[in-house]
Amino acid sequence: MDKKNGKSGERERLGSRLGFIMLSAGCAIGCGNIWKFPWMCGQYGGGSFVLIYIICLLILGLPVMTMEFAIGRAAQTSPIRMFQKLQKPGQKWGFMGAVSLTGNIALMAFYLVVTGWILQYFFRFLAGQTDQLSFVTMIGDPVKNVIYLLITVLLAFTVLSFDLQGGLERITKMMMVGLLLLMFIILGNSMTLSGVHEGLAFYLVPDFAKINSETIVKAMNQAFFSLSLGMGCMAIFGSYIGKERSLMSEAKTVIGLDTLVALLAGMIIFPACFSYGLEVTDGPGLLFNTMANVFNHMTGGRWWGTLFFLFMVFAAISTVLAVCENILAMVREMFGWSRKKGSLFCGIIVFLLGLTTALGYSVLHFQPFSEGTAWLDFWDFIVSVNILPVGSLCYALFCCCRFGWGWDSFMLEANSGRGWKVKPWMKPLFQYIVPAIILFLYIYGLVTFHWQ
Repeated sequence: MDKKNGKSGERERLGSRLGFIMLSAGCAIGCGNIWKFPWMCGQYGGGSFVLIYIICLLILGLPVMTMEFAIGRAAQTSPIRMFQKLQKPGQKWGFMGAVSLTGNIALMAFYLVVTGWILQYFFRFLAGQTDQLSFVTMIGDPVKNVIYLLITVLLAFTVLSFDLQGGLERITKMMMVGLLLLMFIILGNSMTLSGVHEGLAFYLVPDFAKINSETIVKAMNQAFFSLSLGMGCMAIFGSYIGKERSLMSEAKTVIGLDTLVALLAGMIIFPACFSYGLEVTDGPGLLFNTMANVFNHMTGGRWWGTLFFLFMVFAAISTVLAVCENILAMVREMFGWSRKKGSLFCGIIVFLLGLTTALGYSVLHFQPFSEGTAWLDFWDFIVSVNILPVGSLCYALFCCCRFGWGWDSFMLEANSGRGWKVKPWMKPLFQYIVPAIILFLYIYGLVTFHWQ
């Protein structure tokens, strides 16, 4: 028995195309869509931000996701060794393995804690204990934050300790179906609220006067964050599939599902905010403070709040499982461990790093940048501002340039199977336009970042 693969001489495989789509979409659909996307829309112009975000998905997201899938399927290994396996003799792309591992671990260092916050809100609404609910009070409670962090870690790595099809694939498919059902139920309720017209107008009608350089940079970073591009999260699932379908088709389906959930999340939140006269520019507190107030004022709010935060739990856990699977696959490949041994080791590591965020608003104070920032902002800076765009740039250069894998090799892999094909005329977009835009916006993001 090969401990790395679970079978002698064979790599683990997903059981169906549906499993692949649900896993990839589940990785993309998470707090980035339902927590971060709406509050960024609120802060950066509503419909104007949505328009730029969708353009970024088409111009940047679709090509980069196709390239990630292609590298993963061609290499048939985890991101820790993908570039080494596909690079030509004398090339030095092995550093991307360390970038991928660092990015995934840094993401879980704060994402697991955010998931724990969502779990806390779900249980508080379920129990009807919402009168004194406060986001600031919650994040400042070290004991509860550590307990819910531990619950999230145990839940994730218990699922991952089973085989790929029986654990991760089966659980993710069930959660994604539940997520979509809950979303449409809650959306139906939001469409009956008094502020639905004002909320949808703010959210879906662009105000071109609000589009500026900061809006564009934020939309690009959100596109990468939402799709989990640039650190191998999509590449690992590419390594678990065959060549029956072309990869641009698969990327199109995943991005379409991800965007649908993001747009519907805003259609749930903004009508509610306008109905009850609540501020839509509340930033990260939009989900926790604003929506909790909405449900506290709504008829049957306890149960609508319970459904909403259960929906959020499914979204967050689906991403946690996908990213932790990536970490686990890399660690197992480095050390040759079984799933159970690797899960124990990885669970301990991400729990210890997660303590920085869990305790960052109480006993472990750290101000990395401007006043009010904490460990969460530090980890988010590493992932969102740096690794996602830089990693995406490296994927583009590796796939399209002679000093990497090369355009011909990429096209051959991406176009294997039925569906949309990467056309020769797209080469300038993939090779020049995508890298140039990513590089420019990355540098601009660093220059304009609020360091102090």
